[in-house]
Amino acid sequence: KEVFIVSKLAIFGGPKAVQSDPKDIFTWPIITKEDEDAALEVLRRGGMSATDVTIKFEEEFADWQGTKYALAFNNGTASLQAAMYGCGVGVGDEIICPSVTYWASAIQVFSLGGTVVFAEVDPDTLCLDPKDIEHRISDRTKAIMVVHYLGHPADMDPIMEIAKKHNLKVIEDVSHAQGGLYKGRKLGTIGDVAAMSLMSGKSLAIGEGGMLVTDDREIYERAVVLGHYEKFNDSFETEYLKPYTGLPMGGYKYRMHQISSAVGRVQLKYYDERCEEIRKAMNYFWDLLEGVPGLKAHR
Repeated sequence: KEVFIVSKLAIFGGPKAVQSDPKDIFTWPIITKEDEDAALEVLRRGGMSATDVTIKFEEEFADWQGTKYALAFNNGTASLQAAMYGCGVGVGDEIICPSVTYWASAIQVFSLGGTVVFAEVDPDTLCLDPKDIEHRISDRTKAIMVVHYLGHPADMDPIMEIAKKHNLKVIEDVSHAQGGLYKGRKLGTIGDVAAMSLMSGKSLAIGEGGMLVTDDREIYERAVVLGHYEKFNDSFETEYLKPYTGLPMGGYKYRMHQISSAVGRVQLKYYDERCEEIRKAMNYFWDLLEGVPGLKAHR
């Protein structure tokens, strides 16, 4: 470990520990010629509103995530709404959501005729506190929305136990934590369905977009009929949906723009190795602060 000894702290006029311009240290997302070429290929052939690149991205994302299905959306907000709809949330239903999160984790439930019930967060993880869920469950509760906030995994084991006990669906919002792990399991593979933003401010940043992942065929097909009418075809297995084949049941058009899909395919190729470098940097940061009174590593 390196130790810096200065006579006066920078805040009091002493020398700065970091002399470089922050913009020279870290820029995210990392955009290379490969990303640019992928985007230009879509532009030059006029394929912006097609789905061929998006379908490839979905297949690669599902393989990386370790789920049977992945469905690409125009943004994370839409993917989270589709996750709610996929779980059957509708008029009069409630979802339980952590009280610390971005509004897109919850507010779309109102468009489905449901209601948000807020629960407390754990003060250390800033994620949904399992101890504050059960007394908020009513006969109208349909699902629990779990947000892996600021990249920190929520405590999924007790949450899943509560959900199983009360026959509730669990939705994981992985917008802050793509590729994160909980006890060796990739976030987004533990609940019934997961959804996430892939916008430029996120760790897996593709420009603008969202992704829904699940192993549940019914949830996947319900998510399709909400906003992907062009995929609502004779391949469907959910019996009660078959009579409506081809109809836009949600009335939404939520497909991902193919420039985002093209950039997403490139970003996904290098994402794990780039995350590994970020983890090294974060651990270096916290290791140097080990033992400082009043500080606790958030990792």
